[in-house]
Amino acid sequence: MSEMKEMIVNVVEKIFKDKVDKEKVDVVEEGKWAEDVWQVLQDNEMLAVAVSEENGGAGGDLDDLLNLYRLIGKYAVPIPFVETTFANVLLEKTGLNVTQEKATYAVEEQLNVSIDNGTVSGTIVNVPWARYVDELVVVATGTSGLELVQVSLKDAAISPNMNLACEPRDTVTLVHAPVQQQTKITNEQLEYFIALESAAMSGAIDKAYELTVRYTKEREQFGRPIHRFQLVQQHLANLAGEAVITSSAIDNMIAAITRKCLQNEVAYTRIRVEEAAKIVATSAHQVHAAIGVTHEHSLHQYTRRLWSWREEGAGEAYWTKQLADRLMEVKDDSLWGYLTKTEKVFQL
Repeated sequence: MSEMKEMIVNVVEKIFKDKVDKEKVDVVEEGKWAEDVWQVLQDNEMLAVAVSEENGGAGGDLDDLLNLYRLIGKYAVPIPFVETTFANVLLEKTGLNVTQEKATYAVEEQLNVSIDNGTVSGTIVNVPWARYVDELVVVATGTSGLELVQVSLKDAAISPNMNLACEPRDTVTLVHAPVQQQTKITNEQLEYFIALESAAMSGAIDKAYELTVRYTKEREQFGRPIHRFQLVQQHLANLAGEAVITSSAIDNMIAAITRKCLQNEVAYTRIRVEEAAKIVATSAHQVHAAIGVTHEHSLHQYTRRLWSWREEGAGEAYWTKQLADRLMEVKDDSLWGYLTKTEKVFQL
């Protein structure tokens, strides 16, 4: 953990409080680019917070970065911060040079992308923010297995699309696009990187809970705030419980990652976070009633992101199968012993 973590998180949260409100989040749905938000993060060197000082970064670590991802979810920040910083984590952790450009990534194992004589070809759907960034870091299949490659999106055809939250999720087509740099990557490394995607969901869950608590204090029926009604209190208790469980699961996963001692923390966390997202989105809207889904209210900005992010990347179904397969392979150890052991040290 970086010694400056608390300061970094406080600085970035202040930036988001000043710069990101409901109208700013709406700019994505209007097809605009939030240049002021991007620029202030760039000016404060937050785009390189997890890049080492040797490579021109701020020298922070993954703990710092993942806690910033929580803030991205909490404020629904409409810029490719996660994508650009995550692309550089991919590049640096696998021994490649980081990029100074805006970037995005696609790291699923089953992508239909191949390498041939220093070029990459294939079509990738649901690439975050592709139309707005310059570089793509993608997993491709080569003659010797999986490779992590970097290509310029100037060499790609991009078809705009969006997810349920109206965030850019474009289709990228590469036809013999020149590879800028490449290296081999293992399935274990992919699991490590995929873990980072759950952190933003934790922030969105916290925000949905916060908005619901505020609404129940402001909204009155029969002459008193609705948070005094037993049924509403039950919803608030469920929301509080899920927010704490999610936060604890993310903290546990981050601790395992920073110790490089992963067992099944990624699977446990993703499965539990998706369950929490479903419960939180449902309860928050039940308390808000119809007002939560109207354009004027900001709750839908967070619940639509939760629903969208659940469907993206390696989700609950993938991790449930992975976990079940691993449990079926347990032979000489007890089930409890397997579930609680932590000695599997991860090597990058």
